[in-house]
Amino acid sequence: MRVAVIGGGPGGLYAAALLKRQDPGHEVTLWERNAPDDTFGFGVVLSDETLGGIESADPEVYAALRRAFVRWDAIDVVHRGRTLRSGGHGFAALGRHRLLEILHERCRGLGVALRFRAEAPPAAELARTHDLVIAADGVHSATRTAHAGHFRPVLTSHRCRYIWLSADVAFDAFRFEIAETEHGVMQLHGYPYSPDSGTVIVEMREEVWRRAGFDRRTERETLDACGALFAGALDGRPLRANRSAWTAFRTVVNARWSYGRTVLLGDAAHTAHFSIGSGTKLAVEDALALTGQLAAHPDVPSALAAYEAERRPLVESTQRAARASLEWFEDLAWHRNRPPRRFAFDLLTRSRRVTHDNLRLRDPDFVAAVEEEAGVPPGTPPMFTPFRLRGLTLRNRVVVSPMDMYSATDGTPGDFHLVHLGARALGGAGLVMTEMVCVSPQGRITPGCTGLYAPAHEAAWRRITDFVHEAAPGTAVGVQLGHSGRKGSTRLMWEGIDDPLPDGNWPVAGPSPLPYRAGVSQVPRALDTGELRAIEDQFTASAESAARAGFDLLELHCAHGYLLSSFLSPLTNHRDDAYGGDLGRRLAYPLEVFDAVRAVWPAERPMTVRISATDWAEGGTTADDAVTVARAFARHGADAVDVSTGQVVPEERPAFGRSYQTPFADRIRNEAGVPVITVGAISSWDDVNSLILAGRADLCALGRPHLYDPHWTLHAAAEQGYAGPGVSWPVQYRAGSRRPPVGRRV
Repeated sequence: MRVAVIGGGPGGLYAAALLKRQDPGHEVTLWERNAPDDTFGFGVVLSDETLGGIESADPEVYAALRRAFVRWDAIDVVHRGRTLRSGGHGFAALGRHRLLEILHERCRGLGVALRFRAEAPPAAELARTHDLVIAADGVHSATRTAHAGHFRPVLTSHRCRYIWLSADVAFDAFRFEIAETEHGVMQLHGYPYSPDSGTVIVEMREEVWRRAGFDRRTERETLDACGALFAGALDGRPLRANRSAWTAFRTVVNARWSYGRTVLLGDAAHTAHFSIGSGTKLAVEDALALTGQLAAHPDVPSALAAYEAERRPLVESTQRAARASLEWFEDLAWHRNRPPRRFAFDLLTRSRRVTHDNLRLRDPDFVAAVEEEAGVPPGTPPMFTPFRLRGLTLRNRVVVSPMDMYSATDGTPGDFHLVHLGARALGGAGLVMTEMVCVSPQGRITPGCTGLYAPAHEAAWRRITDFVHEAAPGTAVGVQLGHSGRKGSTRLMWEGIDDPLPDGNWPVAGPSPLPYRAGVSQVPRALDTGELRAIEDQFTASAESAARAGFDLLELHCAHGYLLSSFLSPLTNHRDDAYGGDLGRRLAYPLEVFDAVRAVWPAERPMTVRISATDWAEGGTTADDAVTVARAFARHGADAVDVSTGQVVPEERPAFGRSYQTPFADRIRNEAGVPVITVGAISSWDDVNSLILAGRADLCALGRPHLYDPHWTLHAAAEQGYAGPGVSWPVQYRAGSRRPPVGRRV
């Protein structure tokens, strides 16, 4: 093959070397517009996984890297005069300049044609004379820009500025140091890359950067100011620059990575924030995967398709973790007031790739100290600590999330609901929530939704709460009250979610005459003042019925685009009266309903509210709005806020991922000072332990895991070897309280 490589960074160089090593007959030419010894940055961190791939693919490069590496296994978190160390992590790094030298030597030795100080011809021109064009031309990729219509890139700039520096300091750990200044919070990320040199990245929010005057400082003034800020970490040594400039990190995502014979590699294809590792690591792994697929397939198109299929899920997972880490540092100001050890634990687990369980394996003493600071009894997983809401003490932090079952008859829950909720109550959760229970026939989502607007409903719910309290003592049961608003009169979920009924539709209503799905859904009637008062009365009547039915907790549903939620969002509330306009006015009706329900709900029983913290749509509810909404409900007596997101408008674009909604709950907990329930793609007991111990949430609600396993909480206890008061096996099930042995080989 004739191969052209655009860009002489580590990814391009390594891809060139691997291809030439695979087949000396390949003609491989690499263009790099800079000189061989030009580079930016200082140290490069590589994981053991990446090194293993390098060792397998090219032992000679691996041996050279190994001789140049410095290794360490500790992370130091320095905050408010305290240094907390966690060990057992494992890192390897070397200077970027030395890495390039190793790759240059390897390419030359294999016969790769290296053309430095030379602009590569455009990828389209190279593709006419080469079998393969590898565009490793970085975050500002000219190739990606030239073919943007095909690659369809999305570039997102973020809210922090950072600068890449170095110092002659022998870090013996990965160091995160926080500086609280008159201008705002700043942070240092530091790590060694040689026995006597370390990389120093200084980062801060854009507004802090401007207040501190860094936008106006010369390079020398910047080095002096950063050196003074972190003099302790630097042992008084001066900072050095190397083509260093303050930069806002940009996340690069492409819909496709290849176009004809041209393929993107490294930062040209994707970026991940430096706080979870090295872009070099991703680029080198791309090179390994690309060359592996080229060797395994008979033609370039099939190899490029296989390369993307192999790498994309791994890269997307890394980018999700990187975004979580990036946002944690962007929001550092409201993390910093946690107790010292919990702050350090929160930092270490910020990306969700390090968790309570694997951190406990790496450094059990560190985790034990964090648990002691948090008041977790010895031998108790954090998820099995109690939590008090008003007069109700939950024995653990697990909530069975509200899940619509669409199985009621004229609003009446039946045997299915008894078995469904009863089984999950027997399964050990601290709190089991009903599905959204509707306050009127017209307030139902579907004909199969449950209600609390008729005497038969109250009696049926009483049957269920009595079973829970008698058969699963210690488990609380809560009711979620709501009104479907414009999202009502639709089919059962499995018959066509959000589709109107084929016949027998009832009229729907909302704050404004805006259908949920234009041209498909009914146009709702805009509610007048009298109708709003009537619906408020329906809520209070249902709440009184819920109290008589024996529920321990009541949640007001103000999320997911249902009636009260649609008053809160500017995308669904276009009113020009006292209930529309700015956020304060949009809050007015949901707060009136909350106050009315709180007035009739027993004073000793807690009341929570579920909100959508973002609409995931332009012009909709924002995270800032969510804090305001949470504060308002807390002032009116909400004991906790159940923080969900979205489902308000069909054009939403959620950023799905593991525990992807937790950052919204975390922010509300810290800024609004109210307990929170977090929901959304929490699937393991390790996640629950991590979120609770880090202080990101007070309770964790899980839905699908409880559909998969009604006894999820009991099994979580068994798998962790826990048998304390935070969970109780029903006497009938105690024989199964130990995990069954696996099969034996004979």
